[in-house]
Parts: sequence; structure tokens; C-alpha cells
Amino acid sequence: MTTLTTSRDYDTLTLTPLRKVIAGRMVDATQAIPHARIGRDIYIDNLLEERQKLNAESPSRKLSVNDFIIKACAITLAKMPQFNIQFINGEIHQYHDVNISIVVSVKGGLSTPVIFGANKKTIWEISENIRRLSKLAQSGGLKIKDLTRGTFSISNLGMYGVDQFDAIINAPQGSILAVASGNPQPIVKDGELSIGTVMKVTLSMDHRVFDGSDGAKFLTGLKELLENPTDLVL
Repeated sequence: MTTLTTSRDYDTLTLTPLRKVIAGRMVDATQAIPHARIGRDIYIDNLLEERQKLNAESPSRKLSVNDFIIKACAITLAKMPQFNIQFINGEIHQYHDVNISIVVSVKGGLSTPVIFGANKKTIWEISENIRRLSKLAQSGGLKIKDLTRGTFSISNLGMYGVDQFDAIINAPQGSILAVASGNPQPIVKDGELSIGTVMKVTLSMDHRVFDGSDGAKFLTGLKELLENPTDLVL
């Protein structure tokens, strides 16, 4: 942002071109799209153990928690293709491939590069795609083809210690998953009190297309995969 004027009490700043675009899209999305939100707690101790094991076995390439989340979303979207959509001019465009947009923080705003055909990629391929796209996003090297035709978005603020948040739908997509940090919490398991690592996720849906029961089924499928992560690395 650039300083326009300075007074005794405050500076007046102008928005960067990127921030102006983001501001306009956020206004359009919140005014035009009726957001319905639903959340779940996901227990990720098994996921953390699986990640640690895989990273120890392959020190040259490291998996992140986000890699598991993207892979789980890709599988869930393939099983529930009604979520793998764009909603344009009153028409639902249900895509054959799962194209997941990842919200990336860049200088002056946000970028949403797309992992195309995530349903056909291994978790290792997804991880490599994320690293490549993140580097391009930071350097300003993304092209239009890298940013369009996404069918579902994931916004992960877990690395910032966020406990829970809601995300705004990335139109014309129909939904976005907000992922918070995993924190140790008291849980009841097999009738006994113990400590587990709990990650809160919130699904924002276009209420013109989805109802709460649809989101509940989606999160149930996602939760099952993330809490039993061995299937994500096959």
C-alpha cells in the first residue's frame, strides 16, 4: 500500500491493485452468495503419526498436514461430485476432474492457484504441486491457466495458531473449507477421558445449491478419511 497523505492523526493509504481486486470479489461474494456454514472437530493424532512415519522414511521429500487435507478433500469430492462444481448464471457445472484451489498468502493479498485433477494424484504429487505453485505465487509467476477452473477451495490458517474461522466462497465455486490449527484438548474416547489433537474445520457452502445436510455428509466423509489416514497414501 502507498501513502497518499499524512495528517496529524493518521496516514491515508491507497489499496494496491491486487487488494482492490480482492476487495471487489469479497463484496460480490458476500452480497450475491447466501453462505451456509457447518463445522466439525477432526481428531488428527493418527494423521500426525502417519505423517511422521512417512517423513522419516523419505527425508528428501516432506509431507505437510495440508497435503493430507487436500488429498482427503480430493477423495471426498470424487465420491460426492455434487460438491465438485461451479455455479454460473443459475446453472450447476459439475466437473469430471477435481480441481482444488489453494488459498496462498502473497505480498499485498491472496492468490488461489489450482491443483488440477487432484483426484488422480498421489499425496506425494499433490505435495510437489503445492510447493511449485506456492513458489510461483510468491514470485508473481502464476498464469491465468493456473488460477481458473477451480471447483473447490481450501483455506488453511493452522500455521498461525487460529482456533476456528469462516472463509468466503471463491465464486463461481460452490464451497470452501476453512482449516484451523490442531490443538491438544480433552476428549472422550471409548468412554474414557483422554487428550487428543483436535483440528476444527468449517465448510462454507452456497445455500442456493446446498443444504446443511449436504455439508454434514461431506464433512462426515472427510472426517473419516483424516482420522484413518492410511488410505490417503495408497
